[in-house]
Amino acid sequence: MGLTISYIVIAIYSIALILIFLYSLAQLNLLVNYLSNKRRNQEAPKFNLLDPKEIPFVTIQLPIYNEEYVVERLLDNIAKIEYPKSKLEIQVLDDSTDDSVTETAGRIKALQDTGLDIQHICRENREGFKAGALKEGLKIAKGEFIAIFDADFLPDSDWLKKTVIYFKDKEIGVVQTRWGHINRDYSTLTRIQAFALDAHFTLEQVGRNSKGHFINFNGTAGIWRKACILDAGNWEGDTLTEDLDLSYRAQLKNWKFKYLEDVETPAELPVVISAARSQQFRWNKGGAENFRKTVLSVITSKNIPFKTKFHGVMHLLNSSMFLCVFLVALLSIPMLYIKNSFGHMGWIFEATSFFIVSTIILFICYWFTYRSIQGSSFDHFVDYIKLFFTFFSVALGFSLHNTVAVLEGHMGKRSEFVRTPKFNINNITDSWKGNKYLTKKLSPNMILEFGLMLYFLFGMYSAIPLNDFGLFPFHLMLFLGFGFVFFKSLMAKA
Repeated sequence: MGLTISYIVIAIYSIALILIFLYSLAQLNLLVNYLSNKRRNQEAPKFNLLDPKEIPFVTIQLPIYNEEYVVERLLDNIAKIEYPKSKLEIQVLDDSTDDSVTETAGRIKALQDTGLDIQHICRENREGFKAGALKEGLKIAKGEFIAIFDADFLPDSDWLKKTVIYFKDKEIGVVQTRWGHINRDYSTLTRIQAFALDAHFTLEQVGRNSKGHFINFNGTAGIWRKACILDAGNWEGDTLTEDLDLSYRAQLKNWKFKYLEDVETPAELPVVISAARSQQFRWNKGGAENFRKTVLSVITSKNIPFKTKFHGVMHLLNSSMFLCVFLVALLSIPMLYIKNSFGHMGWIFEATSFFIVSTIILFICYWFTYRSIQGSSFDHFVDYIKLFFTFFSVALGFSLHNTVAVLEGHMGKRSEFVRTPKFNINNITDSWKGNKYLTKKLSPNMILEFGLMLYFLFGMYSAIPLNDFGLFPFHLMLFLGFGFVFFKSLMAKA
């Protein structure tokens, strides 16, 4: 390898490491915010729901698309919401193109016969996808406040009573709740998804919200002030994460968001890797699209402080960290050989310590979020160590897939909103086999993922003749991560 190429590899590798390090420092700052917020007793003005004059009118929107397996469970659960019927309407925003429309219509008719104000709203096309459906429903929504639930969410019956009360503060535009996971322990895949989401819904959401930094409505399990949606420009379907887009537009208009860590809204995690792939692709591409669309507005805004701008930029760059991680992984083997070919450049390789420090910071941050939900005993800590490194390995294994999503987002390549198939799986005995919504096509990335698995096996082997085992643990995790993603994807077609 020539000296010029070696310098280029070193430069790209180092820049990616520094960006990952900056991200980990931002997470560490959020941890400090999170822990300090735990010690604060925050009082807030609240509606008195015992006074009929203070009970606001609420519209619940249920955007659905081909949800045969979960629609009955969803509607039965929403019908149990405890709230005065005279102040509640439910909109089922049904974009379905299969036979589930008939089943949904029948179930809605039965609920209407009980006196529930529930409407079945069907569009002629899916223009704007979920954002388009929400916007269409908003045109005729009677509620001053709009609660939104995806098809796999099961809010408790007192959910509205715990959330709508905070809108007494007229500056609050959104109240968001923490996601729970009804099938957390179904498999390794569901456990690591729950692990990552728990970190977002504790460390990140609380850490940002407690200091007035921008957070995001998570697409579901939250409630909007209708006036806030309209003031921010209404739902737009030009990104795959319409929730993040509207959240930033609203906060740039000075609307406040309220995050409730203590209110958990249970939901179902994808149990098949193809479903997790489609969800990850949409979230990561949408994040990059929103960075492209919004970052300049955040940076140039005159009404938000520098620290809020910094966290806003890092938040919008969240998904782009996969690109940095993938570059570090891909270049780590050439770096191993450069290190052993050009001894005079040894000082450059101190940059590797950035990745070790970043990993330690994330390990500490995620422990505090894990213990807040799972517990803090010694056994919990041992389980956490195993889960953290499993999560870390699988996240590395997803890095190619998510990098493709991020690059498409940054380059402005448009793609269809691909919904995540739902399964109605609550425990280990339930099966996903036979779900008609599962994609039958193998991901083209699978071949590359298999190649990368072999590539990092070569990286592990390289440590032996070079007598340099510094990157061996990293290459082992990459080998296991890409192997997990490849073989799980292969078995999901069986």
